[in-house]
Amino acid sequence: MPDTNQPHPWRKPLLITEFTAVAILLASMGWFSSRAAEGAALSPVWLLIPAAASLAVFISFIGLMYLRWVVAAAAERKPRHKIVFSLLVMTLLGVWAYGVANTWISVSNA
Repeated sequence: MPDTNQPHPWRKPLLITEFTAVAILLASMGWFSSRAAEGAALSPVWLLIPAAASLAVFISFIGLMYLRWVVAAAAERKPRHKIVFSLLVMTLLGVWAYGVANTWISVSNA
């Protein structure tokens, strides 16, 4: 019988990815605000850094949710958990894509 107290092997890499991406996201936001205070023009290409970091945060968060909700679910509830989880993933990634697209459009038009 497997030990249920052992964490899943993907848990630690997902946590490291999530917190590293949050640090990159916060650092890029600080850098952008210092550039704005100087009055320097910001190229829209620089937005790829926070966009990639926020995507990494979302994907690692989704991976951790998968471990908690689907992997840990009882066998008879796994299909239901997978359906609900899939809907949640599509919603989260859709909101992320909408936010990134709106930001890109607003910066490109400015």
